[in-house]
Order: sequence, then structure tokens, then C-alpha cells
Amino acid sequence: MKLLTLLTGACILGCLIPDSTFAQQAVRARDLGIPLTGKTGKFNAITDVPGVKVGLTTLISGEGNLQTGKGPVRTGVTAILPRGNTYDPVFAGWYALNGNGEMTGTTWITESGFLEGPVTITNTHSVGIVRDAVVEWQYKHKHFLPLEETDGLFWALPIVAETYDGMLNDINGMHVTKEHVFHALDSATSGPVAEGSTGGGTGMVSHGFKAGTGTSSRVVRVGDSAYTVGVLVQANHGAFRHLTIAGVPMWPELKTKEWRMKFGEAKPGTGSIIVIVATDAPLLPHQLNRIARRVALGVARVGGMGENSSGDIFLAFSTANPKASHRDVAPKLNMLPNDQIDPLFAATVFATEEAILNAIVAGRDMTGINGNFVPGIPHAEIIRLLKKYSRYAGK
Repeated sequence: MKLLTLLTGACILGCLIPDSTFAQQAVRARDLGIPLTGKTGKFNAITDVPGVKVGLTTLISGEGNLQTGKGPVRTGVTAILPRGNTYDPVFAGWYALNGNGEMTGTTWITESGFLEGPVTITNTHSVGIVRDAVVEWQYKHKHFLPLEETDGLFWALPIVAETYDGMLNDINGMHVTKEHVFHALDSATSGPVAEGSTGGGTGMVSHGFKAGTGTSSRVVRVGDSAYTVGVLVQANHGAFRHLTIAGVPMWPELKTKEWRMKFGEAKPGTGSIIVIVATDAPLLPHQLNRIARRVALGVARVGGMGENSSGDIFLAFSTANPKASHRDVAPKLNMLPNDQIDPLFAATVFATEEAILNAIVAGRDMTGINGNFVPGIPHAEIIRLLKKYSRYAGK
């Protein structure tokens, strides 16, 4: 695998790969002439929502047979900071289309209506270390409001989500460390987000192809105001036979390399997808629950079915209404009327669809444990089929 050799070189096991490496190489859905609905923000990313930052730690090293604790390693961490480095809880809501997965901290979101810190995404067996590291990071950076009159007394229920990368990664080797989590949080920035095999999405597979991290955004007008909806996905779900791009079923005619699964072969449709939605529209928690439910429609547009073995968990938050979580003063809140929320529903659906496609399009061939091989989707084949069915939007 030439890319892997180039990136790992003399790195030690579990080396950190600069995200700029992937950002420079990534091709996005629109680059292939896939027709997509709606106006995007400047970066076509979740970071188009003002204040939102994303950080990624990507771990790729080792080749050959699985040696638990040594590798090969294909994993990482993704961090989303709703208001950057500022501690100011945001209204939030969440929804599980199918619950064969984990997103810690969601019961408190249901109870309180607030997301009180970063959102992190990793592999299934690293949820614990990531959760503990987020608590330590919040404490060290004073990313909390102290209880009563104390300087350091606080409690936290971090949001940590996961998808399973054990087909390509030494998932039981516990290669994600707290330093990797700190790096993702400390390096979080606005601007473009590296897609495909990056961050928590490094070892993930979607609809039969190498995928991982993807993002997109939409800008909509509601009355006299413009609002942004941004979406980030960690795509590790779906079956090839259901993959649909711009209404064109890919499975019957798309020519691709074959999987090589010598160990841990998964049945079609196994896996999970985590979707995080951010907006600057003034929405309250019950409205954000409604936004989170619309994510499922975007997943379906690409062919996701919410299979029994898939953990499809979605979270939405709003950066409007700053300081709404003040403990001692009743806040004055803004709220978009329900009768004006439809453009935000549509933006969520379309941005989710595009974020998934971006994750798949950016994913390139990857070989992991025991020589297991997952191909990247062939770009030329997408273009060929879009043209055949008069869906090509390129020049």
C-alpha cells in the first residue's frame, strides 16, 4: 500500500499523521459532478457555523498480521468544539435511529437540554479512554463553570460517540491515548476539515467502500435572516447493494476492486454512523430533537437502512442564545417559530447526504490487519454512471 508506506515511513507504532496530508489529497462529491441540492457555506463544512471548531488525530501505522497491542493501527479521534475554546453550554437534542452503538452523556442532554462541552468520536473500544481524557482536558483548561464558590470543583458527562473499525484496526490494542485526545482538542480549528480516513473515521467503511469522516453545510434564509446548518459524519454503515448517488443505484453496474477479508469479515449493512449537526439558528432543545430526527432522511438518501446491527446516533446543537445556561439569572431567549423551521429540516437532510458522500468519495484504498483490504470508491465509475443516467452536473 503505497500511501501507507509514504505516511508511516520511520514513524513508531501509532504515529500521528498530519491532517494537512489528507486535506491536500481529498476529492469531494461536488468535484465529481454529483448534483447536490442547496447553497453551501464557505468551506462546505460544519465549521461554517460561526464558532465551531474541529480537531482530528489520525493514527496509521504497521502492516501485516494482527498482533494485539502492536497493530496494524488504523484509528483516531475527532473533536468538535461548539464554541471553540469558550465554555458556554449550547442547547442540544439527539436521536437514535438504531441503538446498536454508544454516545455517552446523552441522558443528561435529554434531561437538561444542554451540551456542556466538546463532542468527540472514536472507535468502539476507545470510548472509555476518550471520555476520561475529555474530563481531564476540561479540568486543565478550566472548560467548565465551577460549582458554587469553589475554584476547581466540577463534574462532567462528556459526549463521546463511536463506530467499529475492527476490520482494519487492532481495535483491542487500545492504541488511542489521552495525548491523542488532547491533540484533537487542542488542534481544533475553524476552516476546512480533512475528510475520508481521518480522525475517528480513519478505519471506517461505508456502503462497501473506504470512508470515514465527512462534512458539509447549507446556508438558508428564514424571513429576513440567514442561518447556517453544518454536519459532520463518521460513516461506517450501509451495504453496497443499497448505495445510491443522486438517485442512481450504484450496485448493479459499478465496477470496483474486490474486498479481501482474511479476518473479521462483516456482513453487509453492519457498522454504524454518527452524525453531528450544528446551527446558528435560535432553536430550543425540543426543536433540536426534531432536527436530529431529520438526519435519518439524509442517511436514507444515500441508501442507509438503519439495520439491526448498526448504531445510527445523531446529535444536533445550536450556537444561538449564548449564556443561556447561567445558573442564577433567568436568560432571555430567542426561538425560531416552529412554522419557520422547514428550511432547517431540508438543510439538515441535504447536508447529511453530502457529508456521507464526501466521506465515501474521500476514502481511498486501505489495507489493515491481516491484509484485510477495502477499496476506495472508483471516481471514474461514479462519473460514468451519473452521465449514463443523465445525472452528471460537472463540466
